[in-house]
Order: sequence, then C-alpha cells, then structure tokens
Amino acid sequence: MSDSAAPERAIVIGAGLGGLASAMRLGAKGYAVTVIDRLDRPGGRGSSITQGGHRFDLGPTIVTVPQGLRDLWAACGRDFDSDVTLKPMDPFYEIRWPDGAHFTARQDDAAMEAEITRLSPGDLPGYRKFLDDAEDRYWFGYENLGRRAMHELWELIKVLPRFAWLRADRSVYAHAARRVRDPRLRFALSFHPLFIGGDPFRVTSMYILVSHLEKAFGVHYAMGGVQAIATAMANVIRDQGGHVKMGVEVDEILVENGRASGVRLIGGETLHADLVVSNADAGHTYTRLLRNRPRRRWTNAKLDRARWSMGLFVWYFGTRGTRGMWADVGHHTILVGPRYQAHIRDIFINGHLAEDMSLYVHRPSVTDPSVAPEGDDTFYVLSPVPHLGHDNGVDWAEQAEPYRQKMLAMLEERLLPGLAARVSESLVFTPEDFRDRYLSPLGAGFSIEPRILQSAWFRPHNISEELPGLYLAGAGTHPGAGLPGVIGTAEVLGTLVPDAAPVAPMKMAAE
Repeated sequence: MSDSAAPERAIVIGAGLGGLASAMRLGAKGYAVTVIDRLDRPGGRGSSITQGGHRFDLGPTIVTVPQGLRDLWAACGRDFDSDVTLKPMDPFYEIRWPDGAHFTARQDDAAMEAEITRLSPGDLPGYRKFLDDAEDRYWFGYENLGRRAMHELWELIKVLPRFAWLRADRSVYAHAARRVRDPRLRFALSFHPLFIGGDPFRVTSMYILVSHLEKAFGVHYAMGGVQAIATAMANVIRDQGGHVKMGVEVDEILVENGRASGVRLIGGETLHADLVVSNADAGHTYTRLLRNRPRRRWTNAKLDRARWSMGLFVWYFGTRGTRGMWADVGHHTILVGPRYQAHIRDIFINGHLAEDMSLYVHRPSVTDPSVAPEGDDTFYVLSPVPHLGHDNGVDWAEQAEPYRQKMLAMLEERLLPGLAARVSESLVFTPEDFRDRYLSPLGAGFSIEPRILQSAWFRPHNISEELPGLYLAGAGTHPGAGLPGVIGTAEVLGTLVPDAAPVAPMKMAAE
C-alpha cells in the first residue's frame, strides 16, 4: 500500500493543561498528535502526588469558567460533564484578617452586598460600581482580546483607544481604591492577580474582570481535583488516536528548511512532525529548546530583562483524625498578614523573604473525601515568595524548614489550633522545585508577570515569532496564566493552526 494515507503529525511538548487542550484541538483538526512530558502523569502544574493515602493537587484548585472546558470538549465531539464532575463552591472562600475581621465571598448578590454592608456600609455604592467596571473589562478583555490571536501589531493598535477608555494603565489595586475606602475591602477586591502571578499594585486594572468571572460563572471544584480534568483530557487525546508519552523529556526543537520539523529527546531519539506546539514555559522554549537557533525578539538578554511572576512556597500536608475538627474552616481560606502593599513590594520588587506572610489555605477533604484516608484531612497551604532571580536570593536549602515552621505557627494561632500534633504527611515545594520539576525560569510560579507591557501583543505569541511551524501554549503566552487562561491559549491556537490535510484513500500498489 502507498503511504499517502498518513495524517499530518503534530508534537506537543508538555502535558500541562494548555498542552493537553492544544492536543485535543489539534486532534479535532485531524492531526496525529503525540504529547511528550517529563513527569509521571499528565497535568503539569495541575498534576498531583499521592503520599500516605493523601492526594495532593499540586497547582490550581478551582475552576472559574467551566464553559471554556465545555467548549473544548464540544470541539472534540465530547461532553465534558460526562467525563468530569464539577461541584459549585458556596461560599467561594473566606478572608480572615489579623484583627479577627472576616469576609465571605459568595455568588449570590444579596449575600455579597450583606457582607459589604457589614464591613463598611458606606462602600456599597462603590462596590456596585466596581462590579460594573469588572463586567465592562470582562467583555473587552476576556471575551474579546482573550479569545483571539494577538500576534499582529495591528490587532493591538486597533484596541488602544478602548484600553485608554478603560484606564488599563491604572493598577488593579488603584482601581479598587477609587471605588471603596475600607482597606479590607480594597484587599478583597484586588488580591486576585496573585493567582495568576501578578503584583496587584502594578498589574493592569483589566484584571478586575476576575470579580465578574466569579459572579457570572461561580467557583467550582473538580471531584478528583484538577488532576481528574488532566486525566480526562489525556483520555480524549488517546480516543482521538493520539499518544501521551510520560517520563520523556524534550531536549531540542528540530529545524528543517527553516521550519520546526520535530524534536530531539534527552537520550538522542528524534521524532518528526509537521508542526510543534510547546507548552513548556516560553522562557525555557526559547533559551533551551531553541538554543542553537538565532532569535530576533526573544533573545536571552530580552528574557533576562523581563519581569517574572513571584515564586511560591507550598506546604502540602495530611492530618490524622481531623475530619470533624476545625468546623469553621471550609474549602478555601485566605489568611491575610499584617501588611499588604509593603509585603507585596518585598516579594516582587525587593526580593526579600519577609518575616510575615499571607496564606491561601486549601482544604479539599471537606468537599472531596477521596483526597484523604477516612477521617483524615488533606491540606495545601501557599505563600507567595520572591522568585530565584533577585540579587539577594533566598537559600531555600537553609530557609525551607524555618519558613514551614513559621507557616505552621501562623496556622495554629489563627486557623487550625493543635495542628502540629495532627500532621501525618508532609511535602514542601519551594521556587527551586518549580524550577527543577516544571523547568520554570527563576522558579517563577506563573511564568512572565502579566503587566500591561507583558500582556497581549507584548507577550510571547501563540504563533512563534522565531520559527515557522512552532506554536506556543500555556501560561507564558497569550492570554496568560490561570486555568481559564491556559485553556484559552489552546482556543487561540486552534484559530491559527490550519486543519490537517484530508487523508487520501489508501491505494494498493500496482502489481
């Protein structure tokens, strides 16, 4: 038989959520897809580790725009809700301040306005205006810019007047401060950029759209964790006829006739393809995977000058016999430290590991008992810290355990009394683990920081500026980090990659 029946081939580097979503869309376009990842299971930063009967979801914990996933599945002729079970969160999360004040975020308008009124009655009109502002930015920033390619300069030029009208030059915090006066509400309305690696005092106010996302779509938890979503994605790829190769690392992107032509693996094996998608961090893609090719825009020097997102210190732990304890501690809690702006400056600008901290506490076992042995709890506690690129960088070999002990003390004092005696399993990730496990430059938690001059056209493009036939997906490209963002990178990529050529009927060779 002739080989004219072979479909066009695509290789996706990295089985993170953006890479898996890209592979699904390529499979739906008729490509024979191979996904390659160095970890032992799909999901990238959304994967998990099981230890002592506890499943620790390592990265994202919530789903804020389920429709993005449903659209992705539908593009593949599948039903997302048949593969993954989402459970709405109510409340979304609780914020607790050192003075005992608290704020509970919910989807219901009346409940949210009651919380605003309880904390600061005079700020209710400003809060309503803030939500209107968030909706305006949602329609422009998410539904418009976020769902289409921004690799052509003209696309940026066309929207500059709208950027100016919406005051995109103003920071998220500055916008919140114009609408409400209470410092606690200013925090509650401005901290969200931290979940995509941004400094609330410097990231463009376009990102207040997250408040509308929460209100419009709610906050959901995937039963089985985000790992369940990643596993379901890999299953769709296999059902399409694709391959997901785990425990294999790409060393270099191959170039032939001026185009991406495949990859070379660690160990020397080569795999050929008609196009390559890199879900590796954009910095790693350009400085490592294209190290032997001259680059015009994303040179090492330019990437060295970029502002990278902060690092993360994450303590994953299990507790024994605590399922009925700490009844006032729900699925998501944010413990605010004594400082806000000064602490953020220490993290992003000074690169200083401060004595104080603010914590995001995830307790999935109150929703999903499968994460822990019966009667026990599983926790994930995150603290933003400086990335590894600051001049006064932190020696995590020395500081990891003292920092964990400070975290433990804060948790015992303000949220989980008696915790130390109950800890049964423990696992710590520092920025060094993000660098080594995920090949993240400087150990940054969310790739390049989403400042205004590092967003949209200014971000590494979905269609590579450096090499024809190479495409980018994931947090380091447009539209950016966060689960909706990385799923969105695959949606944009789907508009850029042409459908695979129809497969010609196989013919018997002439006798």
